[in-house]
Amino acid sequence: MNQFKTIPMKKMMIALVLLFSTVAFAQEKNKKMAFDVDGKCEMCKMRIEKAALGVKGVKFASWDIASHQLSLILDERKTDPMKVKTALVAVGHDTKELKASEEAYDSVHPCCKYREDATDDSGSH
Repeated sequence: MNQFKTIPMKKMMIALVLLFSTVAFAQEKNKKMAFDVDGKCEMCKMRIEKAALGVKGVKFASWDIASHQLSLILDERKTDPMKVKTALVAVGHDTKELKASEEAYDSVHPCCKYREDATDDSGSH
């Protein structure tokens, strides 16, 4: 009779181990992602990439001036996209979900004022 009680307990323990190992691997070490970030020139590119790379867990950041796409590789165990977006708005660049404060936006160079003028100024720097 004692045998029948231990078999379900063993199965339950195996199921729990499998469950926890699956949860542990749900977050990727090298997650690729991209999202829009407002800006318009090489100075914006340098500022955006520097801010993104300053977030612990971001391994790669490249912002494309023409498409406004920020491509990232990040460790989801250490950070998430919202932390990166928070760092970007802190240096004055809007994302779809978060907007930079007026103070942060006003701190960017005059040629980087993308809210007033959305033209591509990459050739003039």
